[in-house]
Amino acid sequence: MDVAQLEEWSLTAVVTAGVIFGLAFVFYAYDFAVRWSGRQSARTHKAVNIGTALTWLGFLVITAGAVLRGLSAGRVPWSNMHEFSITAVAIISGVYLFVNLWRDVRFTGMFITGFLVIVLLLATTIWYTAVKPLMPALQSAWIVIHVLVAILATGFFAVGAAVSVLQLVQAGRERRPAGERRRNVFMEALPDSGRLEQLAFTVIIVGFVLWTFTLIFGAIWAQKAWGRYWGWDVKETWTLIIWVIYAGYLHARATRGWRGTRAAVLSLIGFAAVLFNFGVVNTLFKGLHAYSGLS
Repeated sequence: MDVAQLEEWSLTAVVTAGVIFGLAFVFYAYDFAVRWSGRQSARTHKAVNIGTALTWLGFLVITAGAVLRGLSAGRVPWSNMHEFSITAVAIISGVYLFVNLWRDVRFTGMFITGFLVIVLLLATTIWYTAVKPLMPALQSAWIVIHVLVAILATGFFAVGAAVSVLQLVQAGRERRPAGERRRNVFMEALPDSGRLEQLAFTVIIVGFVLWTFTLIFGAIWAQKAWGRYWGWDVKETWTLIIWVIYAGYLHARATRGWRGTRAAVLSLIGFAAVLFNFGVVNTLFKGLHAYSGLS
């Protein structure tokens, strides 16, 4: 079995996973649309269950795609944007499914699967690159630890952001007098905005701890690769900005009483910074961390 064949199988698995996540999105969106309109039936419950089952299947297929990519490259599959993206999708979907085992968060399924489909679409088109040897700076065991922890943190931040969006919607609904609220089975089935905020807070704490280790491990790796712990490279700077935003979110909520809308908005600003770091800094900015693999 040669490298080219493994690489082809990996791409096939990634595309297949994208289709599966797309189907999961359709079922989640159907449930959302029907419940949002004020109707509910056995079909909507079935749609959610099918969407979740498809998400599990997509998780298994994209994980297989990432493993095949790693086997074809002879290393961990996250050294460029294509590889980072498919591994991120595997981990984010895994985090979503893991959190769902602890607390029913299927109401975020439409947002999560929609995001995964967009990432995979980019990964298989403009971010796709063939297998290449690692550049010297990446030939380190720290690539396994540092990047893996960063992707795990991103997964928890993504779930926290999805919950924060629904928290804002629920809070807006709760501010209306009961008699003026439009019938909305979807929102009525969700926890109140306070419980949604607590759920987002709990998930984001996990992400923040992981992101803190991302910074620490990155600094150690930088010292070994370039002889200094910190150099204000654009990637380092944005990693720190993300940490500061989420630290501010946790501090403001815990000590300044920032609850409700302000806390949710700040958490979404943090995730917007994560997306900017992932999609823009990695691809458009030049620096020591320019490992996108794109020309």
